[in-house]
Amino acid sequence: MISCGNKQLPKVTIKTQFGVITAEIYTDKAPVTAGNFLKLVNEGAYNTGDAKFYRTVRPDNQSNTVKIEVIQGGLNDRDVFPAIIHETTRLTGIKHLDGTLSMARSEPGTASSEFFICIGEQPELDFDGNRNPDKQGFAAFGRVIDGMDAVRMIQQQQDTTQYLVNPVPFTISR
Repeated sequence: MISCGNKQLPKVTIKTQFGVITAEIYTDKAPVTAGNFLKLVNEGAYNTGDAKFYRTVRPDNQSNTVKIEVIQGGLNDRDVFPAIIHETTRLTGIKHLDGTLSMARSEPGTASSEFFICIGEQPELDFDGNRNPDKQGFAAFGRVIDGMDAVRMIQQQQDTTQYLVNPVPFTISR
């Protein structure tokens, strides 16, 4: 178990129809990104009935030459919440490994409420990776410590061009 000084790092529980996903949030390494996520959790933003895993990216459903594997979720409305600064993996040292939680974004500094969970190692999502032309990577902020079986089940659901035919609702608590 990773600890932050003498205290344990915060944990969240993501409840889905496929099971519970427990994640540890790295407030020590990614304070802005982790803080933003926990603020949304504490405010109940993900418990309004609108939070869903809506995207699955697998090798068989992407045309990008740089292949990744993730499930993406959130409120699918980035304009509702303010964007945060981009904490790169170069700054935080958090790599996109199996189970890593990271913020979805378009340009650096546009992340707000959408996040994804990595399936397997995804170095192309780190700083200087090739998934985005800007090479800034994505802001990783936590890691699944239990429930990757549920993540993998969500990833295998039927999709149309990466978007789940039946998005998977979830709630998050601390």
